[in-house]
Amino acid sequence: MKTMQVIPLTLLFALAASAQSIKFGKCPKPAVQANFDATRYVGEWYEIQKLPAAFQKGECGTATYTLKSEGVVGVLNSELKDGTINSIVGTAKVKDPAEPAKLEVSFFENSPPGPYWVLSSDYDGHALVYGCTNFGLFHVEFSWILSRQPTLPEETIEDLHSTLTSIGVKQCMQCDQ
Repeated sequence: MKTMQVIPLTLLFALAASAQSIKFGKCPKPAVQANFDATRYVGEWYEIQKLPAAFQKGECGTATYTLKSEGVVGVLNSELKDGTINSIVGTAKVKDPAEPAKLEVSFFENSPPGPYWVLSSDYDGHALVYGCTNFGLFHVEFSWILSRQPTLPEETIEDLHSTLTSIGVKQCMQCDQ
């Protein structure tokens, strides 16, 4: 096999082994939150459900967002794993001011940023976040249902699942709490 074929296949198998949400084809391009207001979005959010992600193996996740400057949000993600709280600090930046709900988040200085798109939020109760990265013939999806409280009404969760289904995300979300 040619080297150019081996590298993507190796990456695919590594991602698959870590329970990522991998699909054939290119990433969908869903609509994001209209008139997104980062100042209303900042604060603490509880992770209610998520798609599996290799970088997130714990439970009881929280995300705390702070406004650093115009178009720049500080990120503090925490989760409980094996009785220990693990945290990571990052930065989310608006790529295009015309679409402020499309942020790119990075946690390491020299790593490429990942997409963090706010598809829906009422700012006070829930938020639906989606990210997708293309890898040639495949794409890897991420999604989180967040709440300002540790729980969220089942009806709201069902509505957010419908939004995901409408863009082709049919993977089961993992309950976090």
